[in-house]
Amino acid sequence: MTEPSTQHRVVSSEEEPLIRVDGQDIPLGTLGKSACHDGAGLLHRAFSLFVFNRHGELLLQKRHPDKRLWPSYWSNSCCSHPRAGEDMDTAVSRRLQQELGLAADLRFLFKFEYRAEFGDVGTEHELCWVFAGTTADSPVVNTTEVAEWRWIAPVDLDRELDTSPQRFTPWFKLEWRRIRTEFGELVAGFATEPQRRSRP
Repeated sequence: MTEPSTQHRVVSSEEEPLIRVDGQDIPLGTLGKSACHDGAGLLHRAFSLFVFNRHGELLLQKRHPDKRLWPSYWSNSCCSHPRAGEDMDTAVSRRLQQELGLAADLRFLFKFEYRAEFGDVGTEHELCWVFAGTTADSPVVNTTEVAEWRWIAPVDLDRELDTSPQRFTPWFKLEWRRIRTEFGELVAGFATEPQRRSRP
């Protein structure tokens, strides 16, 4: 793996307010992140980003070992939560820059609800918006969030998920399966489409 450029700044906390929603993604107010993840988990709005390079490879990250849920697991390029009063386009651009120092052309694919328990530590219960797109840049990794990163070809990722699924976060496995099933042509096109930046 190429030695990355890095940044080091705190961009999230267990007390930051998350947007609670119902099953139709209608806001119900806000609650701190830690409280949303306690016990059986409370449904809240989130997003997952899948960022590809000019070769059609997906950027994967290994979550920081200090994270409460699924520390040191491999996952998709970037995951987080919009802030209260923040539209989703603003939220995904902000977090992608904060966590990976990237700008990307992102397309909304789908949203879905899932729930996953991490032993007795806590639970993710999210209404998650999923985006995919391309970048021409190299990551500038925020070391408070990301332990490792790598680019991987979709066929190689499929193989790893088949042989070592325990190394990956549960939401990533659900999202990747649906992307491969419903958006395979889009993913294949990322290897050939012009690379451009949507935001300065």
